[in-house]
Amino acid sequence: MIHTTHSIRVRYGETDPMKYVYYGNYAEYLELGRVELFRSIGMSYNEIENQGIWLPVSEYKIKYLKPALYDQKLEIHTYLKKKPGVRIEFEYEIYNEDQVKLTEASTTLFFLSAETNKIIKCPDFLMDLINKNWEENSKY
Repeated sequence: MIHTTHSIRVRYGETDPMKYVYYGNYAEYLELGRVELFRSIGMSYNEIENQGIWLPVSEYKIKYLKPALYDQKLEIHTYLKKKPGVRIEFEYEIYNEDQVKLTEASTTLFFLSAETNKIIKCPDFLMDLINKNWEENSKY
C-alpha cells in the first residue's frame, strides 16, 4: 500500500452561504491527493502525461460524514491499496484539524494511451515506482 497526506486550508470561495465546503469542490481535493501521491513516489502528473499517458476518471464515490468549513485546515489522506492493472483505484479520507473524519471517497482511473486513445495496462515506468514505494505491512 502507498499512503500520503496533504494539507490544505479551506478558502472562502470554496464554500456555500453556510460556509460549508460546496460539495463539487471535493473532486478537486481528491485530485490534489492523487497528484501529491504520484509526486511522493517520484513522478509528477505532468511527467506521466509527458510520457503519453492520460488518466481519466471512470468512477467517483464520496460519502460526506460532516461538513468541512471555511478556514479549516484539512488533511487529505490518499491510499493506493491495490496495485494497478489497466485501472488504478484510490481511496481517500479527509480530516479536519481536530482529527475528525469528514469525508470518505474513492476514485477509479484508467490508463489511456494519448497516441492510440486505447486503454493500456499501467506503464512499466510507473509500475516500477509503485513497486519501489509499496509497503506490504503498513499500519493503515
